[in-house]
Amino acid sequence: MAQYTSLEARIDAAAHRVLERLPANGIAGALIEFLVFGLKQAWACLFGGIMLGLMLATRLYWPEAMPLARYDFLFLAAVLVQIGMLAFKLETLDEAKVIVIFHVVGTIMEIFKTGAGSWVYPEESFFRIAGVPLFSGFMYACVGSYMTRIQRIFDIRFNRYPPFWTTVVLCLAIYVNFFTHHFFHDLRYLLFAATVVLYLPTMMHYRVFRFWHRMPMLLAFVLVALFIWIAENIGTWSRAWVYPGQAERWSPVAFEKLGSWFLLMIISVVLVTWVHRPRQPDYGAQRRIDLPTPGVNVRSPKQPVTD
Repeated sequence: MAQYTSLEARIDAAAHRVLERLPANGIAGALIEFLVFGLKQAWACLFGGIMLGLMLATRLYWPEAMPLARYDFLFLAAVLVQIGMLAFKLETLDEAKVIVIFHVVGTIMEIFKTGAGSWVYPEESFFRIAGVPLFSGFMYACVGSYMTRIQRIFDIRFNRYPPFWTTVVLCLAIYVNFFTHHFFHDLRYLLFAATVVLYLPTMMHYRVFRFWHRMPMLLAFVLVALFIWIAENIGTWSRAWVYPGQAERWSPVAFEKLGSWFLLMIISVVLVTWVHRPRQPDYGAQRRIDLPTPGVNVRSPKQPVTD
């Protein structure tokens, strides 16, 4: 898997020419590393950010007399954005495949959940299936896009990643529980426990700019789930969809939904690893990368410990 598209490689080269002249040590060096981390995260969120921006813009400025329904505009805009991202080398074909998978999986869930009354889409649209506007599947695709982009942009590697078949079983159990908890016992706490047991030993290694860093996989799940919950609040405020308690007046999405997004992270990760299998850290390559760049005083960090 290539780390960058051709356009991203040119952007990365230009950024390095600037950043390598800046301090590498002390507070200034740490701030530069943190800045690059934020910029890479924003780039990974490109599709999701565009979709959130479109939802907010159409919530604030969409004319009632428009012949095209707002939901239909969001659907067509999402399709055009995807075509544009591929055409302008902002996205890889593998990422597009993941987005299609997430769209299908998400739309199936949306059809069931709206039928069960979990949430509603209050506006009319032409492009819809069983009352679910087709743009809704792109909300799940935004998560898939982020997960695949972040994996290659940060060159993510894993120590002690669980056997693939065990993650598939957990993924299927979580997905089925999203449906069956309406009729039987909700097994989410059992699924939380299974997730902890499975991923507790897993350490994620990622490169920001000069150095490699690492983070427990479970912490990464929680942080991403938190940001999705924040995005969900933006989405419901824009009335792209609403929960029953938000029908008359918007209120923040219940914090308990964070658990649902945490479990969705597991599904997301497994779907992405179906296309891109997890890779082990290459400690030799990491040591070479962390050597001082000629002309720049770079302090090599401690290397990750082999677990």
